[in-house]
Amino acid sequence: MTEWIELGPVAAVPRRGARCVTTPGGKIAVFRTAEDQIYAIENRCPHKGGPLAEGIVHGRHVTCPLHNWVFDLSTGEAQGADEGRVRTFPVRVENGLISIAPDVLMQIAAE
Repeated sequence: MTEWIELGPVAAVPRRGARCVTTPGGKIAVFRTAEDQIYAIENRCPHKGGPLAEGIVHGRHVTCPLHNWVFDLSTGEAQGADEGRVRTFPVRVENGLISIAPDVLMQIAAE
């Protein structure tokens, strides 16, 4: 059984907001929706490199703060006329704590 790596408490991520987590392979944005759903995606918009953790969260989407590209937090797909995607990462929540699988972090570090 794989031990998950704790990222922190759900309460540390504001509703309709995000926190950025630095890993050996780059930054991951951890989002919390108004319904307390947790998502993790890469923190770099493919358009101009905007920091997605600083974007506006609406529903289960985030809007890039630089040029308003919108991404689905569950699939990473750009919405509307925009083309592109960001990587998504599996997370879990247990006892109010957010965790990510270590193999995800190793995969990012290897790239």
